[in-house]
Amino acid sequence: MSQEQWNAVDRYFTDQLAPADEALSAALAASDAAGLPAINVAPNQGKLLHLLARIQGARTVLEIGTLGGYSTIWLARALPADGKLISLEYDPAHAEVARANLAHAGLDKIAEVRTGAALETLPVLAAEDEGPFDLVFIDADKRNNPHYVEWALKLTRPGSVIIVDNVVRNGAVTDADSTDASVQGTRRVIELMAEHPRLSATAVQTVGFKGYDGFALARVLA
Repeated sequence: MSQEQWNAVDRYFTDQLAPADEALSAALAASDAAGLPAINVAPNQGKLLHLLARIQGARTVLEIGTLGGYSTIWLARALPADGKLISLEYDPAHAEVARANLAHAGLDKIAEVRTGAALETLPVLAAEDEGPFDLVFIDADKRNNPHYVEWALKLTRPGSVIIVDNVVRNGAVTDADSTDASVQGTRRVIELMAEHPRLSATAVQTVGFKGYDGFALARVLA
């Protein structure tokens, strides 16, 4: 199968099951106008995040890696009116775009974007007694994924869900000798999920608009 065919299937599923609306389209347009990289989740993947949060009955969500807030909108829309989402973004310019997109979507009272390196802002969340979060979505620099999952475990509860995006790396995840820090970080996080006594996890390969990739999904145990 070709990338063209993958895209056609994704387009069909998106048109049928996850059609764009004004706020989502505006978020993508604003991100593009601001020069943000086009690495946001695909629309059908955003809908999957939304459904997972709804199935989980999530009231609180932590997102590590905001970009322009496209996935943030999908997740925040799954929360009740008194729910809370905190998203961590390293780049101040990206965070500014995301905040504007969330405000345009009417979600700025539910979703908060904090700026700074996540490994510095995560301890602040813990010190502020934020959480426990019902769902954590990790989509940031891949070399630090093991650290992000360790922090997610500190900020969740038994029954919480942790999702780690981009774990296939176009198939490079199987290369133990890779010199790519993102591949090695991904391998370490998969090994951590496999071995950690408080996690039950799996990973799924995907194809589509975003090429060949996948995500890992874990449930926090008692």
